[in-house]
Amino acid sequence: MSQRKRSKGLGSSQVTDGEDDTIPTQVERRSQDQVNQKVSELIQFLLLKDQKKIPIKRADMLKNIIREYRDAYSEIVNRAGRTLQEVFGLQMVEIDTKRHIYILVNNLPRPEGQYLCREKEKEKLGLLLIILSFIFMKGNSVKDSTLWEFLRLLRVYPGKQHSVFGDVRKLLTEEFVRQKYLEITPIPLTDPPEFKYQWGPRAEKETSKKNVLSFVAKIQGKDPTFWASQYSEAEKTP
Repeated sequence: MSQRKRSKGLGSSQVTDGEDDTIPTQVERRSQDQVNQKVSELIQFLLLKDQKKIPIKRADMLKNIIREYRDAYSEIVNRAGRTLQEVFGLQMVEIDTKRHIYILVNNLPRPEGQYLCREKEKEKLGLLLIILSFIFMKGNSVKDSTLWEFLRLLRVYPGKQHSVFGDVRKLLTEEFVRQKYLEITPIPLTDPPEFKYQWGPRAEKETSKKNVLSFVAKIQGKDPTFWASQYSEAEKTP
């Protein structure tokens, strides 16, 4: 028995998580009004997820929105994606091809100095930008102990409630990780256990090493070329 090749696009023929997630290849006839309604519902669902920076599973789209319209899955998702891009400047990007997990990234030009930031989360994302900058300047990976030592210099402490950021440890290890801005990986054979911090896939999509290096250079009052290795790496990456 031959197997159908799986598409790389949003209209992939199978979903790996959830029960009975096979998408029928034979498209049933649906009225245009019915499809339009599903497109509208999906857009609202995606925007709500994006406000909370929650990665979006394809299985959740099928279960919560598409439901009995799975035969029209590709049309609904593709039309929703086009509307998000044309109206809101948001692009739907797959960050996990095995589990089919997506995020929305802002592809509109940002004013000078505005990286990753939206008004409601400006303070938190300002801290995030500093953390991403520190990780990049330290070779794209830092131990948790090194990161917290750096943050203490900014009067941000892991076990102390911050007036702006709240529980900072929770912000970094739970919220930023859930939102895919940061990745935390255990360091093997360490006692007590140690961890390393790296950029997550959302950070890779929403900003760039070139932007981050420019940010650091402005703070330090230096030209980006002052950091030769970082400058070379930033120029090579999109």
